[in-house]
Amino acid sequence: MFIARPAVFAAALLTLAAVTTANAQTYPDRNITFVVGFPPGSSSDTFARNLGSRMGERMGKPFVIENKPGAGSIIAAQTVARAAPDGYTIMVAPSGTIAINPALYKNLPYDPLKDFAFLAHTASFPLILVVNPDFPAKTVQDLIKLAKEKRLTFASSGAGTSIHLTGELFKTMAGIEMTHVPYKGPALAVTDILGGRIDMIFSDPATVVSLVKDGKLRAIAVTSLDRFPVLPDVPTIAESGLPGFDAASWHMMIAPAGTPEAIVTRLRTEIKTVLAMPDMKQQMLSVGLVAVDSPGAAELRKFAEVETARWTKIVQQAGLAGTE
Repeated sequence: MFIARPAVFAAALLTLAAVTTANAQTYPDRNITFVVGFPPGSSSDTFARNLGSRMGERMGKPFVIENKPGAGSIIAAQTVARAAPDGYTIMVAPSGTIAINPALYKNLPYDPLKDFAFLAHTASFPLILVVNPDFPAKTVQDLIKLAKEKRLTFASSGAGTSIHLTGELFKTMAGIEMTHVPYKGPALAVTDILGGRIDMIFSDPATVVSLVKDGKLRAIAVTSLDRFPVLPDVPTIAESGLPGFDAASWHMMIAPAGTPEAIVTRLRTEIKTVLAMPDMKQQMLSVGLVAVDSPGAAELRKFAEVETARWTKIVQQAGLAGTE
């Protein structure tokens, strides 16, 4: 009996490999789900719908959007980490999912570097510091001066999100105090800014670009080191008196760890092909996203590690490391 066990085990492995290969060859044979950790209308949601529509056309099966907002995208990430590694559950993961949550939460129910297969780095974008048009400050320096005279409020799409932490980074670098007001999504926060009940938000572009262009909100600055091509006249915070300020965000496509390499390669190829389409790039820019030419798997992992270190430093500066 003991002699036969290795042979039985080897046969089982060969059978599993054969089944995996067959599944990869017929993939996809049903709908694919894009899990989004934020409500409809967010940059993640808008991007997922645009990307999924084109990938569905190319791959012959619909891509279904499943919004699972809450807890800084933890609910969505946990769903994907526990999903079957068969290529039918994919997440549009913002920088918070991969790079921020590990520093912010003591008992994170997933490990970004172990529980996921990295498919592609797809988009980058700054956050945009916006205020009501009647807000008295028109520049970053005006805002800092005003914040030293009275307590201002800044909204976010939830505690621990990149929007929240960018506000905390701004407070630290500017040497000011502001009151954080978390919401369940950026759209709800912007509604209160439009109504004059909250002073400002460092918002994702998808939520505010059209409102800025229509004059309903005023953009004071962007959080990336370089100016944003969608709003080229809006300065960066770094050039507005806080040198080195960098809080750019990004999106990455991830799948459950253990997804067959053939399926990972197929998805990665399709994503890169769609992102290279001129109309897709233009559509992304229209909601404030800059398409990225994604590197290979090893470079993706390195990027995730570097970004985790960068955001961990920001979390620590804000005094929020391991607070949840």
